[in-house]
Amino acid sequence: MNSAITLRRKLDAGDIVTGALATRHFWPGLVEVAMEAGLDYLIIDLEHLTHDAERVAEGCAIGRRVGFPVLIRPPEPEYTPMRLAMDLGPCGLLVPCVESLDTMRTIQDAVWMRPRGRRRPGGPGNAWVADFHYETWKATVEDHLIILPQIESRTGLENVRDIAAHPLTTTIAVGPYDLSADLGVCWNPDAPELRDALATIREAGHAAGKPMWMIGDGARLVREGYRFLCLGEPIACLQAKLTELDRAARGAI
Repeated sequence: MNSAITLRRKLDAGDIVTGALATRHFWPGLVEVAMEAGLDYLIIDLEHLTHDAERVAEGCAIGRRVGFPVLIRPPEPEYTPMRLAMDLGPCGLLVPCVESLDTMRTIQDAVWMRPRGRRRPGGPGNAWVADFHYETWKATVEDHLIILPQIESRTGLENVRDIAAHPLTTTIAVGPYDLSADLGVCWNPDAPELRDALATIREAGHAAGKPMWMIGDGARLVREGYRFLCLGEPIACLQAKLTELDRAARGAI
């Protein structure tokens, strides 16, 4: 899983790592767009829209062939959706609404084969391995898998240290919008309750020796000390850039 290894090395080195979360639209060519833009990874979001499975699998395959990290966000932190997401062939998962060690055990069951989990691999994800011996699965896929548990609720916040310290957790992640809603400050990104919660999540990651994945304005996040960044949703970024270009053109008169 060279793409996962590459991403892990960048994170371990403390490099600024940037990516995007494809929610509104996904087509395989978006992987190439992300690469040519200089991003370090792409996440295909299946939580809010059901993208065509063959297209998602092809996007993962492109990433696999060229060593570019393509992850998937499954619709929920349940065994079957996560197992099916793994079958599409990503190098990792961004798991929404992780709240406890029980949830982490469900993730483990879905992404690791027996005896460590309960995964029954199949589909395009089988292309990761040269043979189907357990040792090959473990060495090629499981040992390098990128798992980002998202903290999006008060309950998750209460258990964030245990979640961050879990051996399956690569980095601790946050869903700032949903977390703000659960904290009663939706959507006020500068609310003290949310800022304190983000600090708690970040400190939990630091204590576990793991960086924090954060979505938002990249320049602002870097100034605040973040290194593992999601720059946004590609179609939203496109709309923002087109708006900027339109205003510049109209203002040139």
